[in-house]
Amino acid sequence: MSWKSYFDENIISPKEAIEMIDEGTGVVISPAAGEPHALTRALNEYADSLKNVKVMQLLTTGDGTYVGDENDIDFETCFIGQPVRKAVNEGKADFIPVFFHQLPEMIQKDAIKCDVALVSATPPDEEGYVSFGTACDYTVAAVRKAKFVIAQINDRMPYTFGENRVHVSEINKFVLFSEPIFESFVPELGENDKQIGKYCAQLIDDGATLQLGIGAIPNAVLAQLGNKKDLGIHSELISDGVVELAKSGVVNGSKKSFKPGKMVATFLMGTQKLYDFVDGNPDIEMREVNHCNDPREIANNSQMICINSCIKADLLGQVVSDAIGCRQFSGVGGQVDFLRGAAMAKDGLGKGIIAMESTLEKNGKLISKIVPCLDSGDIVTTSRQDVDYLVTEYGIAELKWKTVKERAEAIINVAHPDFRQWLKDEFEKQIMCK
Repeated sequence: MSWKSYFDENIISPKEAIEMIDEGTGVVISPAAGEPHALTRALNEYADSLKNVKVMQLLTTGDGTYVGDENDIDFETCFIGQPVRKAVNEGKADFIPVFFHQLPEMIQKDAIKCDVALVSATPPDEEGYVSFGTACDYTVAAVRKAKFVIAQINDRMPYTFGENRVHVSEINKFVLFSEPIFESFVPELGENDKQIGKYCAQLIDDGATLQLGIGAIPNAVLAQLGNKKDLGIHSELISDGVVELAKSGVVNGSKKSFKPGKMVATFLMGTQKLYDFVDGNPDIEMREVNHCNDPREIANNSQMICINSCIKADLLGQVVSDAIGCRQFSGVGGQVDFLRGAAMAKDGLGKGIIAMESTLEKNGKLISKIVPCLDSGDIVTTSRQDVDYLVTEYGIAELKWKTVKERAEAIINVAHPDFRQWLKDEFEKQIMCK
């Protein structure tokens, strides 16, 4: 049978796809902009028909109404999206604390049960290969492990290259449904974001390889790099901010020691501008997360610069990025993977940067996000040994190899001026025990 005949004979509806999920099944769904929304909408609609089913997905971008409902579906995740945050924190869904790069191994070793994989893919090319487009991450591992793979074939999905292409013969059923890819819009940059971006840019030399997340601060950093030369990208995520730098030639990967000329990522999330840029672009190489985010692979990059944000930091240099108190907010993602990869860099020039606004406003009151010590119950995402620089709108605190007193002084100097004396006094009282 030709691949075209196989493909045509295995087209089903979203409802039929959900009906194929048997009792006691473990289902893995591709994440973020790779979520197959036609299938997850059907999962919402027909959830009551499923019995004793466990679902795992990171960063849900559909409405996720089946999560936490009165049905027989258990949901677990390693990175919380807004649609499932309430259910996780109410105990109606569960969270797995794990580094992103470990997910394929968890799937392979049945720590995450994967009988059925629900994924998004492009239409097949002339040879019968589909691309998972915006999602390589753990999606490829799920397809390899699952006994049954159902793909939403979406002609709006960009075709990307790397480790995220499979032949249609590796997929059991196909749901044809064309719809826009999920878009993530970054809010307009504030003055503090812009200032943080300028400080971070000072730490980036020509020829550096960058990892940046998504959000206002990473975009603010990218906006300050127009005068740099020969930058490269090896990042868990590529978002909109990279596009103009690549088009202008600032990002060209010519100085990269690992995968020169290629922008390496494990997933993509942004707006249609990004998806148009990566579609059929041979300069984009998608790698599975156990490769892209492996600190040993990251360490192969020259001048590896990692920039991530956080929720809170203390004067010891401990960083909270994925929880508020004991309540899970997001997930570790690749923050620690990349910070450690930069620290292990073979050229000794890696830099691990945590960037944050120094304050937030809550109920009309200004609150310092830099605190003397983390509160009891706060969950540490990144240890104090892993942070080289802490950057706020007030400057750069260099922490690497500094003593407790030296790092506290540096951090206080980049705190909001209204809180500096309080931080000094509390450091003496709580940490120096004077």
